[in-house]
Amino acid sequence: MNLLESIIIALEGLSANKLRSALTMLGVIIGVGAVIAMLAIATGAREQTMQRIQQMGTNVLIIMSGQSRAGAVRGGFGSSQTLTLDDAAALTEKCPSIVKSAPQVQTNLQVKYRNQNTNTQVTGVTPDFLDVRNYAVLDGKFFTAGDVKSMKKVATIGQTTAANLFGTTSPVGKEITIRGIRFTIIGLMASKGASGGFQDADDVIFIPISTAMRRVIGTQYVRMISAQARSMSVMDQATSEISAVLRKRHRLADSADDDFITRNQAEFMQMADQTSQVFTLLLAGIASVSLLVGGIGIMNIMLVSVTERTREIGIRMALGARRRDILLQFLIESLVLSLLGGIIGILAGLGGSMIMESFGWSIAVSIPSIVMSFTFSALIGVFFGLYPAFQASRLDPIDALRYE
Repeated sequence: MNLLESIIIALEGLSANKLRSALTMLGVIIGVGAVIAMLAIATGAREQTMQRIQQMGTNVLIIMSGQSRAGAVRGGFGSSQTLTLDDAAALTEKCPSIVKSAPQVQTNLQVKYRNQNTNTQVTGVTPDFLDVRNYAVLDGKFFTAGDVKSMKKVATIGQTTAANLFGTTSPVGKEITIRGIRFTIIGLMASKGASGGFQDADDVIFIPISTAMRRVIGTQYVRMISAQARSMSVMDQATSEISAVLRKRHRLADSADDDFITRNQAEFMQMADQTSQVFTLLLAGIASVSLLVGGIGIMNIMLVSVTERTREIGIRMALGARRRDILLQFLIESLVLSLLGGIIGILAGLGGSMIMESFGWSIAVSIPSIVMSFTFSALIGVFFGLYPAFQASRLDPIDALRYE
């Protein structure tokens, strides 16, 4: 008996019990579909996260205040206020690897326009913030260095906040109230976009940092400083220069810890990638359980099939079939079940991914995930079909012919 004849006989045997065959394949179908869909979700989330980090700006380093400490208890990063506007200016002046620096303060406040109000992030920045953090103005203009120096009460507004307050009407020229202070909107920001796990970058109002610090928030310290390095190749050098300048300005002893922390895009990407890998493995592991369950189902049905066809096996052996022919026959039947289930599972996974994408999920189906799932389903068929096939091939022809 050649391979083609074995496949034809296997298909005929499976088609004789269509419902049972379909139910047997169901575990593999669900497993393969789940693996493809889960990996598509994980890959999409990773790409979206990387895109959001890149939207932070080009060659950006983030400097935040360090940790406060009360006895043995440490606060989180930023709990100690140590950074100032002069620190930001010093980084630009004294760090050769730094092109620009943009200090930033922010807080969430209730903002009003006539009878409309929304709670949004009010952020005080300088004009350099646009270039450092890769923002753009869609309509109107951004405030100038002169506006910062004179503490002007002007603002540019993100698109989400604009939609919440003004609907489809242009916000430029309108007046809003922040903590009882009237601000004139002079610009509408281009959309920055939002992604899962991050705050909506368009739900924001930018005002001059001097106005924010003295009139709105009331602080002499900045929350963070964004610094733009000349290129990705000098990021490590820029980090060292920042550390040297700030330690000297803050008069830290050689043995003292930094009262600030510096992070760059490469570190953010590395952390995001590591988290994504763990997330991907977790989802793939959970989905793979369905494949194993499907394999157990295949083995169970093949054992039942061996019992039902014991007399048939005896007749074939009596007519000259060798043990390896019987082994190959049942192994092919198991493999056909798993491969058909794998093909249908791929279609189910692609269809499920498209449905999830239509609901707003970030989905990225990859060819390797499809190949891996299909290969795994084939291995499941071979592994779980091997024992029933071996049992069939070990039957004694005389006992098999007597079996009722």
